[in-house]
Amino acid sequence: MKNTASTDPAPRSRPAFVVAATHSSAGKTTVTAILLRLLRERGLNVQAFKIGPDFIDPGYHREITGRPSINLDLWMMGAEGVRGSFSRWSAGADVCVIEAMGGLYDGENGTEKGSAAHIAKLLGLPVVVVMDVWGMTRTSGAVLGGLMAFDPEVRIAACVLNQVGSRTHAEMVLAALPGQLRELVAGWVERSEHLRVDERHLGLTTVEENPTAAAERAAAQIASGRTVNVDRLLATTRTALADPTALPDPTALPDPGETSAHHSPRGTGPGASPVRLAVARDAAFCFYYEENLRALEDAGFTLVPFRPTADSQLPDGADAVYLGGGYPESFTAELAANRSLAHELRTRVGHGMPIYAECGGMMYLARSLTGFDGKAATMTGVLPIDVVMDRRYLAIHYVDVRTQTLSPLGEAGQRARGQEFHQSRITAAEIEPNLYEVTTSTGERRRAGFLLDNVAASYIHLHFSMHPEIPRNFLSAALRYSKKVPVV
Repeated sequence: MKNTASTDPAPRSRPAFVVAATHSSAGKTTVTAILLRLLRERGLNVQAFKIGPDFIDPGYHREITGRPSINLDLWMMGAEGVRGSFSRWSAGADVCVIEAMGGLYDGENGTEKGSAAHIAKLLGLPVVVVMDVWGMTRTSGAVLGGLMAFDPEVRIAACVLNQVGSRTHAEMVLAALPGQLRELVAGWVERSEHLRVDERHLGLTTVEENPTAAAERAAAQIASGRTVNVDRLLATTRTALADPTALPDPTALPDPGETSAHHSPRGTGPGASPVRLAVARDAAFCFYYEENLRALEDAGFTLVPFRPTADSQLPDGADAVYLGGGYPESFTAELAANRSLAHELRTRVGHGMPIYAECGGMMYLARSLTGFDGKAATMTGVLPIDVVMDRRYLAIHYVDVRTQTLSPLGEAGQRARGQEFHQSRITAAEIEPNLYEVTTSTGERRRAGFLLDNVAASYIHLHFSMHPEIPRNFLSAALRYSKKVPVV
């Protein structure tokens, strides 16, 4: 889509493309990782993105590129938020790679909305199709030809064959393709157990918990990429990207290279003490949207990481806490053993410290967390609730929320959008859901989340893109607390 900014400088041409596929589990994640690795091996500065709300794939992207991978989600960010985020984070990159979600044309509720095709058209980018050809030869042409013809506005620039049985199999597929389709194929990836990432409940094993060494993953990706023509991919996906400084910046975030030390954030002035936000960052709590973290910095926070699985206390001078999602159920022994941190959290909450917790973070604030094995572990006890993992239960929704009362997120009626994806249930609670009025993307209405003292916690992962006032409201809550915080 054409940029309509009033001052439109000559666009810079560089490779940028969406990696999509025929269907889920066709190998987008595997092929994206291989392409990122091959591009980095050439010394290119690569910026990765992920369509949708997923947290796990961006972790693998970051391992390869050395840069945060950014989610682009139409529901949570809106069209202008997606455009602004892509433009901002693509600044300075030599090549941009966007990993899709689901099949190329599969969007919200069976529509195009939010699909890889929709995002590609929204950003004016070509598509590289990953086609799983395991058990196919000539039928591959029918599939690829159908994808090409389905929507003429989607520019499919290249194709990578995945799950190839052997070089002979690849040659048979290529020989069966009509000439025009054969020219699209930029290479193939043979089926290999060395590329496999194990799955568990709610997705792939996170990069933090993957037992395979990073060096082994890198070697497997390089070896499997030898049959991919990177030069061809770079040539066919070169795209004119507008100067991001000419585009509107709906969330007013800093450039990716900036930190809170390099700009003057709102909410603080010259000589003011930094407002320190303790952010849980370890293998148990690793689900954060990078845009949210940057928005918090922009509001005026200095982000200070800590590890609930190992650190016996909060970082010195913490004025607020952000507990993101992850897999606390995999670390119940470590979390239960850390009684000193649990005690400090309860004490701080009693004195008014603001805490914002999402999904796994909320589970950590519970009295107990019972794993899939039926064993209950003591958590912090900040919230009078008990949580149980349940393989028969799955909650997965996009949501629109409105706060029911004054909270660290702002006044009553504060709006936001987000998503929830969990396989646990609250089985006992001495507090009613009093934080959000929720409307799901399918129209279901309910109440959810808990507000207790200055703690706001729920299963919902919010994205701040459409409501940048939320980080500023959270900062205000931290400032109010920091003025009266006692020594613990």
